[in-house]
Amino acid sequence: MTFIHTTHVGSLPRSPELAAKLIERDHGVLIPEAEFDALVSSELEKAIAQQVAAGISIVSDGELGKVGYSTYVTQRLSGFGGHTDRTPAKDLADLPDLRKKLGAIMGSQNFVRASCIDKVRLVDFEPAAADIRRFSAAMAKAGQGVRGFMNAASPGLITAFQPNQYYPSHEAYLADLVDAMRPEYEAIIAAGFDLQLDAPDLAMAAHTGFQHLSEAEFLKRAAQNIEALNAATATIPVERMRMHICWGNYEGPHDFDIELTKIIALILKARPTRLLFEAANPRHEHEWIVWRDAKLADDVVLVPGVIDSCSNYVEHPELIAQRLERYAAIVGADRVIAGSDCGFGTFAGYGKIDPVVTWKKFNVMRQGADLAAARLK
Repeated sequence: MTFIHTTHVGSLPRSPELAAKLIERDHGVLIPEAEFDALVSSELEKAIAQQVAAGISIVSDGELGKVGYSTYVTQRLSGFGGHTDRTPAKDLADLPDLRKKLGAIMGSQNFVRASCIDKVRLVDFEPAAADIRRFSAAMAKAGQGVRGFMNAASPGLITAFQPNQYYPSHEAYLADLVDAMRPEYEAIIAAGFDLQLDAPDLAMAAHTGFQHLSEAEFLKRAAQNIEALNAATATIPVERMRMHICWGNYEGPHDFDIELTKIIALILKARPTRLLFEAANPRHEHEWIVWRDAKLADDVVLVPGVIDSCSNYVEHPELIAQRLERYAAIVGADRVIAGSDCGFGTFAGYGKIDPVVTWKKFNVMRQGADLAAARLK
């Protein structure tokens, strides 16, 4: 009988208490480690139980121990400091009223915005070890048949959020990030979990962190970022890795998003064979035809977003099934996993989706996957 796994991009809503503690730590406030560990561990056990109850078969730690998916590294690596003023995304630059409205709805991104101001190297592995330790303990209570994955920032993503003010070139910055991040990647695999490399730098950064580049310059930089990702994961089996590509988890116009057709060839040069991408929102749902027309290797598994992470609408199971059937027609049902467009808690205290709605969306995703599986058997 056909079975379609369900998963998500990784980040989950944090409680107000945990979000506050994460932001305090990000700003240098010392919180007793035992107190913080107990709080994260408690919320993590609940999050895994909720994922399983909602029908998620490939679960994550929700990134509950991190302030954000892209900036957490500044607490583990040297070389970062100062503050970088945020440049609005290109599609929001001329829309100050919408920026204000989105900020009021989604909450403040009150995390430290550092730059790279010195040599980057790994100086504190304990936060990564603690994330792995907590997830391992919580997964031991989840029961049989539940797979786990953990997120980590790709080298290129780090460069998009922590701009270079030190290295003579982008390549030099990447080279040190490869060495600094490799231990985290390999430790996740050694613990028995799949590794998800978050890589919005391959799409979103074209209209955010790298918007000052021409399209040709951006594509060159994206290629460099993929080469760095491949180098950092050279010892890891390709089937143990997932890569997430997205254009930004915010409800803006997105009319400056780079088209998938322009980056698909680069994406397919990355080593991870499980590819997560936006496929449910109005700007990118049509791009299923790009995957249809691409030359995909036989080991590529498509993980389309079949639920939107920017809308409190709860998708109908039939719509989810139809979306999955499109991709099953391309690679076969055994090479499709149902996923979400983006995360539901990308930064502490930030996000439009009500936490209860998150679990509703996960539940209907399971229903839709079962509908599709029944029709594809």
